[in-house]
Amino acid sequence: MDRKVVFEEKITSEILMLRMEDRVSKNTFSKELIEQLEESFERIRNDDVYKVVIMTGYDNYFCSGGTMESLLAINQGKEKFTDKNIYSLALECDIPVISAMQGHGIGGGFVMGLFADFVVLGKECVYTTNFMKYGFTPGMGATCVVPKKLGIALGEEMLLNAGTYRGAELEKRGVPYPVLPKAEVVGYAIELAKQLAEKPRLSLITLKKHLVSDIRNELPAYIEKEIEMHEITFHQPIVEERIKQLFGR
Repeated sequence: MDRKVVFEEKITSEILMLRMEDRVSKNTFSKELIEQLEESFERIRNDDVYKVVIMTGYDNYFCSGGTMESLLAINQGKEKFTDKNIYSLALECDIPVISAMQGHGIGGGFVMGLFADFVVLGKECVYTTNFMKYGFTPGMGATCVVPKKLGIALGEEMLLNAGTYRGAELEKRGVPYPVLPKAEVVGYAIELAKQLAEKPRLSLITLKKHLVSDIRNELPAYIEKEIEMHEITFHQPIVEERIKQLFGR
């Protein structure tokens, strides 16, 4: 039996919190984490009661991106990041999604969080789009969502330089999101969810569909281009070396 790593908690009858807690993989995109997130969002899609979803992690981790095994599989031409469409689960969800990033958001994990409708960051936490640190160009829709959500200047800097940023530093750089002490992130997200849940569900769905229509329409072209860039950059020998080195193998 697969390990249980995504836990569903009803905050109210209309608010569902998804807590990612894969302590074995530190919330990398393990098979269990991917499948259980997909299953949770499918249940949400088929439930006409929920109005808001909160995504969060555990302890110091929000989500840590690809596993060493999955990155090596892409390097070897055995997989593509599009084999599992986890990155846009929040974008495609009918109802508003809040990313309560109470811990580190790394690579594709940070990108996945940015696809939410609301983002809350922790001052002490690390956030990075570190794809280029491994030597390959970004995927997961990062080239679309990062500049759109964080601004072109900061977004391009994060993608090209692959640096790490504390939430407090991103706050100083002017990110348009609440940046709070990590212990306050989830509580803030719950209060925000309660405010949203006061609105009629049909109105929330209708307005979200309108607000995200541009990025939903544009994203496939970005994904196609990212795949093309991966064909150029991901299969370099240095990429395999860096994946193993950075994972300490």
